[in-house]
Parts: sequence; C-alpha cells; structure tokens
Amino acid sequence: MIEDNRPCAIHIATEGPLGVAGRNYCVKRKLPFTTAYHTRFPEYIHARFSIPVTLTYKLIRWFHAPASAIMVATPSIENDLKARGFGNIRRWTRGVDTALFRPGPKDNELYPWPRPISLYVGRVAVEKNIAAFLALDLPGTKVVIGDGPQMEQLKSRYPEVRFLGAKMSEELARHYRAADLFVFPSRTDTFGLVLLEALASGVPVAAYPVAGPLDVLGNSLAGCLNVDLAKAALEALAIEPELCRAHALDFSWEVSARQFLSNLDPFDSGQAFPAPSLDRIEAPAAL
Repeated sequence: MIEDNRPCAIHIATEGPLGVAGRNYCVKRKLPFTTAYHTRFPEYIHARFSIPVTLTYKLIRWFHAPASAIMVATPSIENDLKARGFGNIRRWTRGVDTALFRPGPKDNELYPWPRPISLYVGRVAVEKNIAAFLALDLPGTKVVIGDGPQMEQLKSRYPEVRFLGAKMSEELARHYRAADLFVFPSRTDTFGLVLLEALASGVPVAAYPVAGPLDVLGNSLAGCLNVDLAKAALEALAIEPELCRAHALDFSWEVSARQFLSNLDPFDSGQAFPAPSLDRIEAPAAL
C-alpha cells in the first residue's frame, strides 16, 4: 500500500501493530519518517495489567528511536519524554473546530434534569479515571457521553448518573453547549482535545493540575485546576462562557497544520520507490 501510494513523506501516528509495520518498513528501506506520541500507553497498560511503566517505556523508546522527529502536543510531555531518554522531539499543537463547537443557549429539552449539568466526554475506561468524577458530591446532574469497557460497571455503581452513549459531530456539539461545566478527571492524557471542545462551546473546565490540563489552560481563567476535583468543579461554575471561548480561539487548525507540515521529513519518492507498473494502475471509479 505504501509503494502504491508513493508518498513523499511518511508519518506514523500510533505505536500499535500498524505503526510497527510502517516503522519496520521504513527502517528496512532506510526511509526517513516521523512519529507522534499521543497517548501515555505505559501508564494505561500499568493501570490495566500492572506491567511496570519502565518496561513499557523501553518498548516505546525502541519504536520512536529511528524517527526523524517525535511530535508531541505540550511542553509537559516533551519534558517528560526527554527525562526518559527520548530525543528528536518537536512540538505539534492541537486544533479545535470552532465553527462546530460554539456557544449557544442551554437546551433544557436535551438535558431536562436538575442543573447545573456536569459533563464528561470520552472513553469510558479505567485509564480515564472517570470514577473520580462520578463519586464527586456536586449539585445538579452528572452526564457521561461516550462508550467503553467500564460502561456497565459504572452504570450499575452510579445509577443517578445519565450515561448517554457515544455522540458525534453536531449532536456532540449540542451536548457540549447544553452543559454548565466540563469535568476532566484523567491524570494520564497527553493533551485532552475534549478540553478545547468544551471551552470552544463556552463551557468552563475543572480538572486535576496535571500534564494536559496544565498545558491547555495555561495561565488563562477558562478553567479551574485543583487536586481537590470537587473544589475545582464548584469554582469553575462561576467562570464566564466568553472567557472559555476566547481561550479556545487560540488553538486554530491553521497553526496545527503548519506545525505538522514543518515537522515532516520529506524525501524523493521517485528515488525511494520503483516506477509503478502500468498493469497496476486502475482508472478511478468516479471523478
């Protein structure tokens, strides 16, 4: 598939089986490539299977070592990886669709329950630390958008919480707009794009003061960070939606795209791949 597409640059997005196959292909043919570190897999694997993070980080270093550049989203992750022996790190920020995720009236038909509405959006899994949010003593109603392996267990343990399943696109944006507060209980995410989606929707954020939330919120007044997540949530309810929206507008798609392109390591595809055989070229089905 790589040879048929004859790319002029190769970027490997994740360390999974497909990523390993692409990495080994490039190493064997001495082709430059870039990678990205999106997810704290060592911490996730430790949370699920109690495998020491030192062992998993050794495998992650092996994966990324031949890359021309390892793209990371935040200064915190960059510093952490450097301390663990990673090199060739470059910054690649994230962008949010500020046209899709935008402020609007609170939809009481969508959320006909007591307010304030405290919202979580994301995978329903142990590494997201959702139980820390669900166990909080907060006024109003807690809502969870997403699916995952912990769904049934958490629904049984917290019957008062509204679990609404996965939502996409405009439907997801409606749920953000209708909420009063976004709670992000994860301690292991490298960025947390959902934080930007909430802020772009004019919804303040409450989170722990860890990598991800620290980098997204910075010194802004668009959210509250506290080791006491309940305290952070109650304080965040007083934040004006305009502050949240203004901060999210600093994370544009254009900036993200330009950073990504500047980090690539292009090569001459004419020299890297043999000329395609005419009998392998097919006319497009539709133009």
